[in-house]
Amino acid sequence: MTKFIGAHTSAAGGVFNAPLNAMKIGAKAFALFTKNQRQWKAKDLDTATIDLFQKNLDESGILAKHVLPHDSYLINLGHPEIEKKEKSLHAFIDEVQRCELLGLDRLNFHPGSFLKKISEQECLNRIAENMNRTLDVTKGVTLVLENTAGQGSNLGWKFEHLAHIIERVEDKSRVGVCIDTCHMFSAGYDIRTRETYDISMAHFGNIVGFEYLKGMHLNDAKPDLGSHVDRHESIGKGKIGLDTFGFIMNDERMNDIPLILETIDDSIWDQEIALLYSLQENE
Repeated sequence: MTKFIGAHTSAAGGVFNAPLNAMKIGAKAFALFTKNQRQWKAKDLDTATIDLFQKNLDESGILAKHVLPHDSYLINLGHPEIEKKEKSLHAFIDEVQRCELLGLDRLNFHPGSFLKKISEQECLNRIAENMNRTLDVTKGVTLVLENTAGQGSNLGWKFEHLAHIIERVEDKSRVGVCIDTCHMFSAGYDIRTRETYDISMAHFGNIVGFEYLKGMHLNDAKPDLGSHVDRHESIGKGKIGLDTFGFIMNDERMNDIPLILETIDDSIWDQEIALLYSLQENE
């Protein structure tokens, strides 16, 4: 097997439930929040919680490298106000340390927003600076930048934004990228036909580089191409369409990384996983 598909599963009741929820939908990968994503603080992970998470992960047969934790939505590493930027940095470091404790090797996050108070470049530089500060005090976890739809003042929707940040990260061995298909399409990169898919992915390869690809979010899109609106849809039911997911399932560049559904109807995730595997031609 070369493709590892799953979904962003619930960790309600404790992070140790996420692998169990992944097993229920036939997942070979999963994403999770290691704390409540809408609160700044969370109680520390205790030994019993960590041990149970690792036991359940072993039982699921899912490898740590196929787990893609996501940080809190409150964090903005590029915040224009120093105090709020520092608050975000400390929360981000905590998120990375939680991954360390759980034995997970990557953390997915949205780069940040300039809130129309500083320039885009200054915001991107702040994000890179805070990533460097995080890498200095943590170990073993790769920081995975997610491309965005470019809604509001969110940066990371252009591949050039991601490349700008990566260029300024000192330890290139611990930086990566997650491509979200809905965000990519909504940001203006067409991936609906074989030709446009190849062009857009070549663009990513030339500007960022596939060596940095550490995960994907597989989502169809409700909005139109280039709308800069972040609204996910079930696979094959949105403006992107099913063909694109066939291209991804047969693209060797997406082998051996977590491919995560964040589609809107979690009751059909098991069916969507089976559908995606059915699109593979040579497995």
